[in-house]
Amino acid sequence: MEQAEVKSSNKLDQILMNEPPVLVDQRSIPVSSLRQALSLELHNRPSPKVSNPTSVSHVAIRVNLEDRQKEYQHLSSLCHRYGVNPPCIEASCFFEDFGGFELRWEKHLEFSTYSFIRKGQGQQLFDGYSIERVPQQWFDDLVGELICAINLVFTCDALSEQNIYQGFEGQQVIGSLVADGRARVYSSFRLHSDGFSRAIIHSEQLNSYQAGRLIQRTLEIETYQMLALLSLPIARELSPKVSEMEHELVLVNKKMAHLSLHDDSEMLDKLSNLAGQTEQLIADISYRFSATNAYYDLVCSRLAQLNEQDLVGLERINEFVTRRLTPGIRTCQALSQRLDDLTHRIARASSLLRTRVDLSIEQQNQQLLHAINQRGKVQLRLQQMVEGVSVTAMAYYLMGLLEYILNAFNAYGFQFNKLILKGIAVPFFLFFAWWLLRFAMGYIKKEPEQS
Repeated sequence: MEQAEVKSSNKLDQILMNEPPVLVDQRSIPVSSLRQALSLELHNRPSPKVSNPTSVSHVAIRVNLEDRQKEYQHLSSLCHRYGVNPPCIEASCFFEDFGGFELRWEKHLEFSTYSFIRKGQGQQLFDGYSIERVPQQWFDDLVGELICAINLVFTCDALSEQNIYQGFEGQQVIGSLVADGRARVYSSFRLHSDGFSRAIIHSEQLNSYQAGRLIQRTLEIETYQMLALLSLPIARELSPKVSEMEHELVLVNKKMAHLSLHDDSEMLDKLSNLAGQTEQLIADISYRFSATNAYYDLVCSRLAQLNEQDLVGLERINEFVTRRLTPGIRTCQALSQRLDDLTHRIARASSLLRTRVDLSIEQQNQQLLHAINQRGKVQLRLQQMVEGVSVTAMAYYLMGLLEYILNAFNAYGFQFNKLILKGIAVPFFLFFAWWLLRFAMGYIKKEPEQS
């Protein structure tokens, strides 16, 4: 029996092994329309594979969303000129061999990068750029504005201090050992006579893939630090205006301290104006300053990935970039923080002023209610006086009627002492008039309640 079970199990294994796998697309599970795009996103911008030696010319161009179509048409024109198939219009990365050079194009949210890669190098460092093989007219007609341009040389040949000095045109050189000591990176982070900044990567043990990643990180550091600093001129321009707004808020707070010397409505108008200006400034710079923080984080991340070690006599790239870049970023962050603090201070001052206005209105209402109460008391006294006069008037008219009645009785021969009768009737007529008036007032008061 055990042998039968073993045979049965082996048969089942054979059936399962021979059964074709079930594809995900053949199942009834709904597949997201974003699945393919999200899967390709991880492989969207691979590092280039470079050989030794290699020259790279890299430019970063800021492009508006409205000009993306023109940018694509301009890139397509270069592809058609060299007989290369252009990328699809939705592509965000394009890497193709154009014969004498290779072009790597990447589209980002607010900028695009063009990396022109050429195998080999000239007799001198930074000679024979691959960008020279691109038609000048096409390069001049690039859509957008240039924000970064760098020439990079990747080589395994020994470099003397004289070579490096001449390559950077006598500028101060920044450099360090990177990739756990397998390469050296030199840069000056300055614009040179050709309008480009420059960098040298001297490889000692890097393979083509490692070299491509190192080149990509070096170019990204140069690009992202320029983009991160775009907010600095804005911060410097707005700083005096923010200081003026802060001073104006201080003056309003001082006026609020003197309760009886200034008009509350005037101060409320000033606070509303300040709040509007502050919110407008925040709305104008919010995107730019948020992008600055994001680019700064990317720069720090790329610097950390270099795994730098000291080169004798040279300042580390990480040390130089963070020391020079961080103050500018802190300036932008400080202005943003000042605007946020100003917004909170204006809100607190407005709240205090509104509380003060509410208390003033409440006091005015109390005074008005007191005046109404006083007026009501006066009206009540006048009403009581009128009631008293009315009682006397009614009693007086009743006495006149009694006079007519007594005269009539005297005419028929009845003799009465009219003075005595009229004197006796006065209290009764007064009481009757008072009662009748009270009855009428009670009836009038009950009528609105019933309705």
